[in-house]
Amino acid sequence: MRGNGSPVRWQDLTWEQVAALRDSGIDLAILPVGATEQHALHLPLGVDTLSAVAVAEGVSARTGFPVLPAIPVGCSLGHSKHWPGTLSLRPETLARVVYEIAEWVEAAGFQRLVILNGHVTNWAPLRCALENVRADFPEVRIALRSIWEITREIGEVYFSDGGTNFHANTAETSLMLHLHPELVDMDKATAEPDRSTCCFFSYTVNKESVHGGCGDPTGATAEDGAALLAKCVEEFSIQLVKAQAERNPLEEMPPPG
Repeated sequence: MRGNGSPVRWQDLTWEQVAALRDSGIDLAILPVGATEQHALHLPLGVDTLSAVAVAEGVSARTGFPVLPAIPVGCSLGHSKHWPGTLSLRPETLARVVYEIAEWVEAAGFQRLVILNGHVTNWAPLRCALENVRADFPEVRIALRSIWEITREIGEVYFSDGGTNFHANTAETSLMLHLHPELVDMDKATAEPDRSTCCFFSYTVNKESVHGGCGDPTGATAEDGAALLAKCVEEFSIQLVKAQAERNPLEEMPPPG
């Protein structure tokens, strides 16, 4: 790993510095994608963006891979307009935004783009973006990972107090207590079960949750948040260092004969 302990933020660089980074052999960039949406009574609207940026910048500090400006509004249609504050893009809009960013990243000479997702229902539009980028820019290697998908162990932490879903739960609250305790009001933390587990149909959050959460944040701690972030950064850094050198499966095959 070649990071110097400080994240490399794309927007803080000059164009010459971007070129120098590319010419140094780094051609991988990280795009954090979050959301601005209600997170129950005790957490700020920006949880998903703050989480994705924290992991991406932690990885950048260890590896030297640049972090692109985060997309702070995702596909949050499922959170409805019931609670004020939520902002949302349509799935096709989010997919298009990522596609157009990828076009410019590729033009700058970065052939590997890693989308780091911090919000569950961003996944489908981000996967559509991946398909379009892969089809239209054959030389670009693009990957999509949600924070809770980095490893199975990390996923178990995120889903530990829910059923098939989580929102403003122990994991997210612990992470915010570590990163931004001034934005958390634990006096308002309220446990809510995952009421969707028995449902056949898909419902918006306001038809499943009283306060907009899913899980039990009441036992969250800053220490657990620090441990979760450290694990995410460590594991994702290892994965991206390998990804920087990855060749496609046929390139890895030995020559015939």
